[in-house]
Amino acid sequence: MDTSSKQPTLLPAYLIVGEDLLKQRRVIERLRESASKLGDLEFNHDRFDGESASGADVAAACNTLPFMSDVRLVEVAQADKMRKEDSEALVDYLAHPSPSTVLALIADKLAKNTRLYKAVAGVGKTAVIDCAPMKSYELAKAVRSMAPGHGFTMTAAAADKLVEFVGTDTVRIDSELRKLAFSHAGTSAPVTDRDIESMVARTSELAPWNFVDSLARRDVAACVGMYPRLGKNSAYGLITLCATRMRELVLAKTIEQRGDSTPLERVLGGPSWRYKNHASDARRFTLAELEGALVSLRDAERAMKSGSDPDRTFMDWVIAVAARSADR
Repeated sequence: MDTSSKQPTLLPAYLIVGEDLLKQRRVIERLRESASKLGDLEFNHDRFDGESASGADVAAACNTLPFMSDVRLVEVAQADKMRKEDSEALVDYLAHPSPSTVLALIADKLAKNTRLYKAVAGVGKTAVIDCAPMKSYELAKAVRSMAPGHGFTMTAAAADKLVEFVGTDTVRIDSELRKLAFSHAGTSAPVTDRDIESMVARTSELAPWNFVDSLARRDVAACVGMYPRLGKNSAYGLITLCATRMRELVLAKTIEQRGDSTPLERVLGGPSWRYKNHASDARRFTLAELEGALVSLRDAERAMKSGSDPDRTFMDWVIAVAARSADR
């Protein structure tokens, strides 16, 4: 989709796919803007809900000639929820799409091997627009880059705190940034993490790996503060995650002590970002501390299964592992 010229060239169909709702919204807004440059959309803009729409009705709307305009825009939300017979009607339509219609299919998820996905992809190289959400480690950086668009700047700690409080829903993040823009209008000072704490309500559920990351950083205060927000049976759910992380840190520590430059992801598998902090976290411990943490975790798990209070037993282990000895 080219929005740079006054007369953009649009494909007959687009698939806007991915669970980042803010990305979806912005792509749709740009598409509407581009289509409006080619004609009046007031009488040439149809919207359907894929969960209830008939594929035949959508195809009929696409085949309708535009009224006093060069283009029609037909949007189908939740296209991934269309019944098979209805999506097949669109597959048939896309074999010979109307040259005066732009069909926009909007979906959270649609497998690449589906006939509908392939039909849209066959329309053109840019027909599929990826709106997949960012990885959690990328989001805070993106949030910070969004702030100037709202008229203010923010510290890295503030961006981290906003993601922690609001979660990964980019629409909600954008809404909070708008609110922060009002409160910081006319000031040049950046928004700080303290501003976030005082002005943003904590609404997100805490992800368990945030707790494990804090443990690996030996941040006792963060662990204690996070634990009550992890829900019931947190201890049992976190045991395995903590054991896995301690083993990974043992391996990272061992590799470093050997002077081996082999990347950790090559040994353990998986993407490199998963292990990006492992080397620095491993340096916070001695090898004996890491190995001792695994032994004591085994003992804690046995105690929990034998009737000891799971939350207290688990958190006693966390505090003992995260706390730094006086001679370090």
